[in-house]
Amino acid sequence: MARQTKKTSDLSEMKKGKSPGFFRKIFLWILIPLMFASALFLIIAKFADVNVFDKVNELTEGLPFVGERQEDKIDIDDIVLEERVVTLQAEIQEKEAQVYQLQQQLETSADEKEALLVEQEELLDEIAQLKRQGDDSKQKFKEVVLTFESMSAKSAAPVITNMNDAEALQILTNLKPDKLAAILEKMSPEDAAKYTTTMAK
Repeated sequence: MARQTKKTSDLSEMKKGKSPGFFRKIFLWILIPLMFASALFLIIAKFADVNVFDKVNELTEGLPFVGERQEDKIDIDDIVLEERVVTLQAEIQEKEAQVYQLQQQLETSADEKEALLVEQEELLDEIAQLKRQGDDSKQKFKEVVLTFESMSAKSAAPVITNMNDAEALQILTNLKPDKLAAILEKMSPEDAAKYTTTMAK
């Protein structure tokens, strides 16, 4: 019985020893050379400027499940690109609308500027005309004052008292002092006092 137990334990030890040795042999004789060959193949492909992964993708395109995934990816990329194109077209239309609006504003501003320039020209013409009229009025007023200067005080006094106060004062203030004194002497004391008081203010 003891011998049989010993044989059974030896037998199990042998089985245990064979099992790791078999996998070790497979690893040493098949897997290591296969990995070495793969590494050597990748190095050669690198020096030959061949992209192994692209070649594998080309070869696997025909496979049912691999090809479908790539097509799905392409479809998704197409959808994303189409959405991007639509977005960009919308942005382009918005920018074109803004450009059109700015052009309209520029045209309106140009028209307003032109209208303002025309109005400015008209105002300058009107100012020049008023200035000429003012110069003419000044010239006429000087002539009136010279007329009163040449008149005798006795003749000038009644004419001035019959004028309205503003015109009379304007003439009196522009007369020479000796002529003014002579005309005031020929007026009534009330009129002379009125004009003198107003001129003194």
